[in-house]
Amino acid sequence: MQAASTRGGGVAGSAAKGDGDTLESGGYHRNTSHKPMLSGVAIKITSILVLIVTTVLILNQSSYPLEFFHNHNSFPGPSCENSNADSSSFHQYTSRIPPSSPAKDEDMELEKMLRGAAMKDNKTVIITTLNAAWSEPNSLFDLFLESFRVGNGTAHLLDHLMIVAYDKTAYERCEAAGLHCYAVTTEGIDFSGEAFYLTEDYFKMMWRRIDLLRTILELGFDFVFTDTDIMWLRDPFKKFYKDGDFQISCDHYWLNYTDVNNFPNGGFNYVKSNNRTIEFYKFWYNAREYFPGKHDQDVLNMIKDNPFISRIGLEFRFLDTTHFAGFCEPAPSKTMDKVITMHANCCIGIPNKMHDLTMLIDDWKRYMAIPPSNRNSTNRSWTVPRICS
Repeated sequence: MQAASTRGGGVAGSAAKGDGDTLESGGYHRNTSHKPMLSGVAIKITSILVLIVTTVLILNQSSYPLEFFHNHNSFPGPSCENSNADSSSFHQYTSRIPPSSPAKDEDMELEKMLRGAAMKDNKTVIITTLNAAWSEPNSLFDLFLESFRVGNGTAHLLDHLMIVAYDKTAYERCEAAGLHCYAVTTEGIDFSGEAFYLTEDYFKMMWRRIDLLRTILELGFDFVFTDTDIMWLRDPFKKFYKDGDFQISCDHYWLNYTDVNNFPNGGFNYVKSNNRTIEFYKFWYNAREYFPGKHDQDVLNMIKDNPFISRIGLEFRFLDTTHFAGFCEPAPSKTMDKVITMHANCCIGIPNKMHDLTMLIDDWKRYMAIPPSNRNSTNRSWTVPRICS
């Protein structure tokens, strides 16, 4: 059941003995009496040539042209003229993107797991990631699952939830909960502890997730990705836009669902599998190399209006925080009658999230205890965020 990314192989070294070389303990030693100045110049010239060739190879083998990762504010914004570029120029560009590698054993195992979890009518899976720190008893994971059970019409969605477990503890916790569980590891990286915000482990975990989601799209599955600190209170599928390739929640929403000035949050998104989203996830993942020290959400904000997006025809849809709410905007202003999900964003640390999300679930239970006919007339409001504020 465990899919592991492994690299192997040894390194074989060899040396050629030339004129003036003598074999001694520890390796070859050159007789420095033979033209030392000429040898030094030759070494410098060789080093410069190696550096130039290596640079050229790196640039030529890049999956995407460097032009798209320069300061794209210098590029003209998307326009009808740009978006309707002739097909020959578009093909010339996309032909530079290498095809995906053949399916590996772990991809076959992943596809099997996805088929078991997917909704039968549209091949959609709900996905979250989990590690040991977030899966301890009476943890965020428990609150996450409880939100489905106490939510309004959400309990059945647990049948379509797939847990991506980063370590053995998380995998065992998932299995004990009777869910669809997929184990994924990355060689040399331990994801079991709490990955504190903006640390090296945090970056690695976030980018591993983006790469996995790209694979899921390539396998032909739509998905809703959700962070585990998001409470599911109503069925979001009834509120998703019918069009749009990539729909994402926001930390801050500016009243227009197509406005790229919205500030998206990568913790909740609904993505349809097609060529546009696959190429976008490749672009997003590769962009990490051009924005070092930035996590996936920061990079998304930097590339969301990049000319590449209009070039491939990707359609963004930003989800209104009235329905897909979070702690970044005051929760009391979000009416309980409309909230679908609530995210403990703008809140750092598991204890802080646990405290406020526990209060939120209690608020919701009191709201649901009110007869449906009286809910709209009752002035109920959230008591959170509290510690997270």
